[in-house]
Amino acid sequence: MADKLVELKTINKMFSGVSVLKNVDLSVYAGEVLCLVGENGSGKSTLIKIISGVYPYEGGELYLAGKHFAKPTPTQSINEGIQVIYQDFSVFSNLTVAENIAMSSNIQNKKKIVNWRRNHKIASEALKKIDVKMDLEAELASLSVAQKQIVAISRAISQKAKLIIMDEPTTALTRKEIDRLFEIIRGLKAQGIAIIFVSHKLDEVFEICDRIAVIRSGEIVVDLPVEEFPRDKLVYYMIGKDIQEECFACSPSAENPMIRVNNISRRGEFRNVSFSVRPGEILAITGQLGSGRTELALSLFGINPIQSGEIFIQGKKVKIKNQREARKLGIAYLPEDRLSEGLYMNRSLGDNFSSVIISQLKNRFGIIKNAVLESNSNYWIEKLGMTRKRYTTPASDFSGGNQQRIVLGKWLATSPKIFVLNGPTVGVDVKSKSEIHAVIKDLAAQGMAVIIISDDIGEILSTSSKVIVMRDHHIIFEGNTCDISHQELNAQILSSQAN
Repeated sequence: MADKLVELKTINKMFSGVSVLKNVDLSVYAGEVLCLVGENGSGKSTLIKIISGVYPYEGGELYLAGKHFAKPTPTQSINEGIQVIYQDFSVFSNLTVAENIAMSSNIQNKKKIVNWRRNHKIASEALKKIDVKMDLEAELASLSVAQKQIVAISRAISQKAKLIIMDEPTTALTRKEIDRLFEIIRGLKAQGIAIIFVSHKLDEVFEICDRIAVIRSGEIVVDLPVEEFPRDKLVYYMIGKDIQEECFACSPSAENPMIRVNNISRRGEFRNVSFSVRPGEILAITGQLGSGRTELALSLFGINPIQSGEIFIQGKKVKIKNQREARKLGIAYLPEDRLSEGLYMNRSLGDNFSSVIISQLKNRFGIIKNAVLESNSNYWIEKLGMTRKRYTTPASDFSGGNQQRIVLGKWLATSPKIFVLNGPTVGVDVKSKSEIHAVIKDLAAQGMAVIIISDDIGEILSTSSKVIVMRDHHIIFEGNTCDISHQELNAQILSSQAN
């Protein structure tokens, strides 16, 4: 039997009198990959922060490497080999690869003077353990997301990690990069290092994990080896009910397109792209990262205007020079990264919901009354089925699913005719995902033309009426979603890997 690196016994945790963890029992063994899954708000993050010493626990017992800790600190957790890699990787963009990897070791050993040779040695040894070669002098700002992740993993290894907790590690990776990450994880496992893998991508859970633990409403509801886990019951265990996904059949309200693009191009980003979307239709655009799909979305919203081709809205030829022009034409855009591009995280719910329509809410003196902000917020909270909170609550206090609803509401407040959604459910739990899909379908039923940018095949097939696949900046496949299977669409996307 492998060594037990972490053992939680009947762990409890409360915030403001609300129980968020209830009698949690969980163990992690050396050399295993444990997947921790659950919807947003289920208690995953709290559990991770207790293991890493960020939060104290209430009741129960916590053992790290066989030692009992009543109130572990982050430093004690690190000393016992626990490392957490969050979604932003917590790297320094202005420092080199070597500096980033050696940073924690230098701090831990209280090094006051920079020793470049020592930094290079630490970085080289860490990278060698995962069989990766990198330019140690490259600045992090110049690296891809996948390369930054490798730096974060190497930094953890440099601190003699025994357990690495990875929070949503594949969110922004291509399939090729995911495969490489999985190779690295298997290599770490072979060295006896354990991984806690947190993900909303359920197919990946079964691909990489040895054991699956599902947390719901603060309780571990099932904990089984992957070979014994009933695959068709994972969603049920996560939310307490089954979600049925069926082919989406739209009912366009008109024959004429709401938007039609004809051979539009932008140098180095996409070329000769043509499609149309009628009121009531949902078009999905997919392909690997780098295929041109996001660049296309940005051009439709005027962020990077097209350089050739034609765009028609309701039959009229238009030029979308900037975002202001796009909004005037009735186009809204939900960005891929809600945290840095979609939300004002430290501002209130009321401020976020009103941010795009602020001029419409001002009175004749140029002032927005709190009552107006509250009324507007309450309308969208109700409309989008959000958790009821005061309009003064900051966006940062909401779960990922509710944060995505805030971005949706912000743009729906502009009453768009065309809505472009880039990754509408990225990093969102299964229940919120289903509810957001229902909102999108309802928008189409009301006559909106919807364009979804996504690499989630289940999402594409159950939410869109048409799909186009891009490769090397142009369209290589078009079809109706009801006429293509999951396997066939997956084959098209995988064959569209950009060189």
